[in-house]
Amino acid sequence: MNPSQKLPAEIFKAYDIRGIVDKSLTADVVRQVGHALGSLAIEQGQKAIAVGRDGRLSGPELSGALMDGICAAGCDAIDVGCVPTPVTYFAAYELGCHSCVSVTGSHNPPDYNGLKMVIGGTTLALQAIQDLKTRIETGNFKHGKGERRSADVLAAYVEKIVGDVKLSRPMKIVMDCGNGVAGAIAPELFKRLGCEIVPLFCEVDGNFPNHHPDPSKPENLADVIRALKETDAEIGIAFDGDGDRLGVVTKDGEIIFPDRQLMLFAADVLSRVPGGTVIYDVKSTRLLAPWIKQHGGVPLMWNTGHALVKAKLKETGAPLAGEMSGHTFFKERWYGFDDGLYTGARLLEILSKAADGNPLLKNLPNSPSTPELNIKMAEGEPFTLIDKLKAEGKFEGAEEIITIDGVRVEYADGFGLARPSNTTPVVVLRFEADNTAALERIQADFRRALAAVWPGIKLPF
Repeated sequence: MNPSQKLPAEIFKAYDIRGIVDKSLTADVVRQVGHALGSLAIEQGQKAIAVGRDGRLSGPELSGALMDGICAAGCDAIDVGCVPTPVTYFAAYELGCHSCVSVTGSHNPPDYNGLKMVIGGTTLALQAIQDLKTRIETGNFKHGKGERRSADVLAAYVEKIVGDVKLSRPMKIVMDCGNGVAGAIAPELFKRLGCEIVPLFCEVDGNFPNHHPDPSKPENLADVIRALKETDAEIGIAFDGDGDRLGVVTKDGEIIFPDRQLMLFAADVLSRVPGGTVIYDVKSTRLLAPWIKQHGGVPLMWNTGHALVKAKLKETGAPLAGEMSGHTFFKERWYGFDDGLYTGARLLEILSKAADGNPLLKNLPNSPSTPELNIKMAEGEPFTLIDKLKAEGKFEGAEEIITIDGVRVEYADGFGLARPSNTTPVVVLRFEADNTAALERIQADFRRALAAVWPGIKLPF
């Protein structure tokens, strides 16, 4: 790379690399990143990196460029093909290489793509991603001729899950893959588990012609809700674009958000791992901590971000973790990475023990809450705003102010959260309370506090 050529700084995010294809994220930039990753792997004594890609149209070109770069460092590149991100993570274990990269734009629009990176068993995040940028800009590369080869791990992945997860009875389910890469494997996997499938948009199509593959947004679950009404399917599940997140819908159309899904998983896992730690992120319901304690576990609130949760999981040895965004991490019986397909299988295993799984979901504790709300700001401003809120914010009746990731204010009857997104220039807000009157009071308190530190701020609530 010509030293005068500046890398686009905005693609080096907190948890991954992501940008607009042929603009900020070009094949040349991805080749340079591959050379940096290969160099890092060699320095750590690693010999090969598995590379998978999602169903985006730019995937073949970018994964090819990435593998060229990896090989230029003298590291081998193993092409595992067009597979869900969790299958790429699985490949690092199955092939014994401990390193992998998924070429994926996750839930971003079709013109985006990116890289989720694991080297030597550690997910790259925060400073490690900035260090890759510095490595490229300073030309700190290893040089050699790595070998490029292919490996098929899909069959082994399916066998591993089918050998682990057992349904107590056959189930009929609606499955929406949103034309994402999960469609290449999820229908077969769930049939093998004993399910009858009502498939929606299971053809992999990087144009995403039907709806966006992001089950965290209620509007993207409308087709699942309709199919549950029109068929005799018992439950609905949906995957995001690269298959590492899960959406869940009951027969009557209620969306079970991931923090409530985590309650069901916690009760199940803690029945076999008494005293285990269950990690959840700052966006999650305040009903989780008492539920985890009630089931004999230790609740641990942590930062949002799949890479940060994985690091905490590794550090604590927790058997289970989950995020409000839909990433769920099973270390008990699985590998500890976020996997929407495996999470869906574990969900059905629990629900199949009852004659009808819907009451198990609907009876989970719940309280009035808002979805994620966003304040759009200029680049850098969300962090400035949250710093000011931490330093100067006044909250009436607050029992505790948690600042591990933004500002989460705990009241006797609810909570409010404001945190800067690490992926886009927005402040993320979420509110929950025992009743709607308390919810309105907490929102009014945040309205006052935010206006005091940032006059003229436009709020979405």
